[in-house]
Amino acid sequence: VARMSDHREEDAAVASTAPAAVTPELLLAEIDPQSHPGVADRATAEREVLETQQELAELQERLYAESKGSGTRSILLVVQGMDTSGKGGIMRHVVGTIDPQGVRITGFKAPTDEEKSHDFLWRIRKALPPAGIVGVFDRSHYEDVLIHRVRSFSTPEVIEERYGLIAEFERELGEAGTVVRKVMLHISEDEQKARLLERLERPEKHWKFNPGDIDEREHWDAYQEAYQIALRRTSTPESPWFVVPANRKWYARWAVHRILLDTLRELDPQWPAADFDVAEPTARLLAT
Repeated sequence: VARMSDHREEDAAVASTAPAAVTPELLLAEIDPQSHPGVADRATAEREVLETQQELAELQERLYAESKGSGTRSILLVVQGMDTSGKGGIMRHVVGTIDPQGVRITGFKAPTDEEKSHDFLWRIRKALPPAGIVGVFDRSHYEDVLIHRVRSFSTPEVIEERYGLIAEFERELGEAGTVVRKVMLHISEDEQKARLLERLERPEKHWKFNPGDIDEREHWDAYQEAYQIALRRTSTPESPWFVVPANRKWYARWAVHRILLDTLRELDPQWPAADFDVAEPTARLLAT
């Protein structure tokens, strides 16, 4: 199977806009996973990321510093996608570029017996970022309306109720000072096949392969439908979803970098004012 991810940089640039928030009219099938809206090519994307990395790092540091004063704000970045969609790459190449003391990454696997004994948001609440922190969820509470819908782990009535519970939960987060941004890494079925084959062909990637991924792949169309419903039902102006075409890894990383950067720019965190008389210790230090 020919790899699609990184071999089409010579394609003509797509005249489009940067990733836009999902609307109720979303048709996931009409979004090309190979496209790169908002940026002309790989070289431009990588240059823009490099040129704004320092700004992203400073804004994140300001958010962290703000919380040491009276600041209560934080960010929650939710990253979802089919297996092999590039979630790990986002953690390394985007989130990994900012100061780790101001970041908290949580990867959600299948719930434990203890987690199953509580409501589905219980383990999510425990992992929420405190003030000053950029929290990142690698998978999230959305698994409870995605895989649960596809594999009938919950009844249709329970899943229907959860859309409303999620929307209310995220509204409460916003009111408490946590800005929520949600990203779906959108890859094609052929691209997933190529990435899974690569994991099988390269011994150093065998540890990343899970035979269960093939089982889930057999439900591809059902997952696409489940994603479309979840995105439509839970994208709001305050907690928007962004569908990021992810066949090209460089584009997905540029897009998520930009979403995080734009979010921090909107927050515009400020350095907290000193709670002491700066002149006095300055004079003492100069005298030593």
